[in-house]
Amino acid sequence: MPAERPSLEEEIRRRIEVAGPMPVAQFMSLCLTHSEHGYYMTRDPFGAAGDFITAPDISQMFGELLGLWAAAAWRVMGSPANVRLVELGPGRGTLMQDALRAAKVLPDFRSALVVHMVEISPVLEAVQRRGFVTTDVPMSWHQSLSDVPEGADQAD
Repeated sequence: MPAERPSLEEEIRRRIEVAGPMPVAQFMSLCLTHSEHGYYMTRDPFGAAGDFITAPDISQMFGELLGLWAAAAWRVMGSPANVRLVELGPGRGTLMQDALRAAKVLPDFRSALVVHMVEISPVLEAVQRRGFVTTDVPMSWHQSLSDVPEGADQAD
């Protein structure tokens, strides 16, 4: 019979016994991203069935305004042919869906976009991918901001 995996509390206690006091950042990282017990790794925490609601879940206006702002900023930048739009912790992907919908008013901007989603949760990444199945904008997912390629070339 396989040994039972330790609880998150047991894992944290073990680490403190081995290495001494644990920085708050490390403690929070374990609580949120532990592969088996991490808050974001095992569930979709958003909406009425979850623990909280974010602004994009309340109204599409927030994401649409950000999309229009990004298009305006792109024009001020001289309308480059390629631009990366990166979202950190995109939840269900609602904000980016709204932003891309608003970006349709400026087709040249939309065609210049390559979107990068930085998401640590496999559960939420799956939700996001389903939401972008029909998008015409190149999309990539990454575990960390450091994984997003530098520069402004086309989809990776």
